[in-house]
Amino acid sequence: MNILVTGGAGFIASHIVDAYVGLGHAVTVIDNLSTGKRENLNPKAEFHEMDIRDTAAVRGLFARGKFALINHHAAQMDVRRSVADPVFDASVNILGILTLMEAAVATGVRRVIFASSGGAIYGEQDRFPADETHATRPISPYGVAKLATEEYLYYYRAVYGVDSVCLRYANVFGPRQNPEGEAGVVAIFASKMLKGEQPVINGDGRQTRDYVFVADVVRANVLALGHNRSDVFNVGTGVESDVNRLFNALRTSTGSACREIHGEAKKGEQQRSVLDNGKIRRELGWSQEVSLDTGIARTVEFFRSREGHAA
Repeated sequence: MNILVTGGAGFIASHIVDAYVGLGHAVTVIDNLSTGKRENLNPKAEFHEMDIRDTAAVRGLFARGKFALINHHAAQMDVRRSVADPVFDASVNILGILTLMEAAVATGVRRVIFASSGGAIYGEQDRFPADETHATRPISPYGVAKLATEEYLYYYRAVYGVDSVCLRYANVFGPRQNPEGEAGVVAIFASKMLKGEQPVINGDGRQTRDYVFVADVVRANVLALGHNRSDVFNVGTGVESDVNRLFNALRTSTGSACREIHGEAKKGEQQRSVLDNGKIRRELGWSQEVSLDTGIARTVEFFRSREGHAA
């Protein structure tokens, strides 16, 4: 299959590119390298340094590429930046998908896999874990944009017959995650501990998330290739873990002697988030294969080798 992966130099999508290439698919990558890295690029994929908002460039690439499917991961992914600058967030996360979809319609693309967000879309949950029927009440412009994209994809399905699978991710972690940003607590804490620095836990550390390892997310994107109708799936473990538990697991894995220090709580931070994965298990045959502790160990080893720290 001829597949376009947007954001394919980034954390999650670069792993997906590797998997698609390994399965024998022809893969083209778009990435503007604002957060993605050249070192993440698969050498067997065709790469175009390009912004998804560049209408002329995108349309030209689609006209030449004859893509059968778009896997859309390019995004402004920082929730806090979306709050600080919702116009910029919308320009990337909403205008970007519209640019892609207009080019898709014009060139006959009929399938999309979209990286959505379970935690950001559901907001503060009424029930735990949340399944796909849970009310959607995003409390950040980032979450609003993810939900709006799902609605736009419904429009393109209804009007133009373009099917889409929306994968609502829990908190994804693993090798290649950026430890320098505001998101990705596993990568941030692991990198600091390996450098001998002191991580600070926001608030009391009892806020929970559903942490899913990137390899399990990749497998969801592979299984979605065989799902030939529009649908929405949560991709998570169904298990809540608080930040204190995460901190202590990372401290053990890194061998760090740092203390458990708490700072000021972040205003507006969601307190609990966990996703029900029953639907994707039933309909796609997906299952979690990497436990939190195993995933942490693999992530720590990645940062240890990358940063040249001794075991």
